[in-house]
Amino acid sequence: MTEAPSEEVSSPFVTILHPEGRSSAELEVRDAPAFFRDLNLDQIVAAITSKWQEYDLGPLFQAPLHSLDAVAYRQEVMQDLERRAAMDAVRGFSEAMRTMRSYVKRSEKSYYKEEKERWFLNAAIVYVDGIERLRRALEPLDVLSRGLRAFRRCVASYVEGNTFSTLATEAKKVTADLSAIRYSVLLRGRGVTVQSFQDEPDYSAEVERTFDKFRRSAVRDYRVRFPEDIGLNHVEAQVLQRVARLNPEVFGALEAFCRDRAEFVDATIGRFDREIQFYVAYLSYVDGFRRVGLPLSYPQMSQSSKDIGVENAFDLALGGTLVEQHTHIVQNGFLLKGDERIIVVSGPNQGGKTTFARMFGQLHYLASLGCPIPGTNARLLLCEGIFTHFERQENIETLRGKLQDDLVRIRQILQQATPASIVVMNEMFSSTTLHDALFLSRHIMASLSSLDVVGVWVTFLADLASFNRHTVSMVSAVDPRDPAIRTYKIERRPADGLAYALALAEKHHVTDRWLRERIPA
Repeated sequence: MTEAPSEEVSSPFVTILHPEGRSSAELEVRDAPAFFRDLNLDQIVAAITSKWQEYDLGPLFQAPLHSLDAVAYRQEVMQDLERRAAMDAVRGFSEAMRTMRSYVKRSEKSYYKEEKERWFLNAAIVYVDGIERLRRALEPLDVLSRGLRAFRRCVASYVEGNTFSTLATEAKKVTADLSAIRYSVLLRGRGVTVQSFQDEPDYSAEVERTFDKFRRSAVRDYRVRFPEDIGLNHVEAQVLQRVARLNPEVFGALEAFCRDRAEFVDATIGRFDREIQFYVAYLSYVDGFRRVGLPLSYPQMSQSSKDIGVENAFDLALGGTLVEQHTHIVQNGFLLKGDERIIVVSGPNQGGKTTFARMFGQLHYLASLGCPIPGTNARLLLCEGIFTHFERQENIETLRGKLQDDLVRIRQILQQATPASIVVMNEMFSSTTLHDALFLSRHIMASLSSLDVVGVWVTFLADLASFNRHTVSMVSAVDPRDPAIRTYKIERRPADGLAYALALAEKHHVTDRWLRERIPA
């Protein structure tokens, strides 16, 4: 973690997503990276952002960071927001901004001039109140992150500045003047007359006093409540228009306010309102895992050391499904140190190998966003890029067979990968012979080793696990009492290629020992 600077170190606040001022284009990627689907990151991002559709957060989750300082910056903000007071302050502000936008939309959709202007004024009042409450909420907080400290200074400066002060004064004055208007409506047959209030008696109060003596206990409220989304009808609109004619100065001030304050939301405040949801959405999503006791932590990141590892980790996409189903989630880990670079995962089918490979990629990607990851004691590589190769159905449009398609895609990976890349490969060359698969895989492993990339390779070729000093063998385990039962634990041990077969043979009593006992001498 990078130590946060003191409060006195002042720099203009631009974005809560990066320690340096960046444009929206630099912090967003509109097209999801190619590996998203292979690693199920598309499912994870969809689940994270599902309740925050109005903020268009997907592009923010598709733009990984490439600076250790930027990762530390986001981790600091995440940790601040894990404190309830800071999260409450942000949520309160976000709710005010959401209400403000709904009022602006009501104003835009309203047909009558006075109605449009009043909804716009309501939006400005909600905005002013939301900013003032945000400042009061942030001021006493012991925030440690550079991002929130800088934003707190930004809010204080904005509130004390002339632009906001004038907006708040004008909005409150117009609102007070409108609230002070009193008028009478006279109904004669089908005619409606609107006139200034002349201190007539309040008959509703007199009626309530008259019938109050008959009150015995709590009674049902028969008053009609109109839905808020219903606008003025033509009669109400004409009444309002006549009220405006009776009070030209007040409604003139309302018209001037709406004209002069057409864009009252500060650009920096508006940007913060959207970007802070990146943190809120992610923390809200992973809170479901924490509630069932699953661990999440902030990894130590490095761009130079390839000694990486994690304990008690799990696939976040699969974990989300299993939590909903109240199913136990198996946790795994890995460790690479010294010259070790590639984890070769072998073992029986349906044993969790592909899930482990996806988990490896997910952890590194989520860590590159500055997010807490599933697992503990994590040390990960801040990579330049992630490359994946998962089996795909043959595409007749490419006019290539499955083997050729595999080779073309692998060649692209080897051409683009660098020593700072992460590579995740899953079950290649299933369409060719064992001899050819082993021949091709050895050449690819040699190329990956020469590139010095870090990664995971899921394969049925146990020989790859001991290819060279850069490879580490991990095996999907089965229940020793019943090899048909998968434990979904991925264990670090040699891949002999026989353990599973022997376990099955033992289960079905077809080992050499059992056969000798069953066959008469």
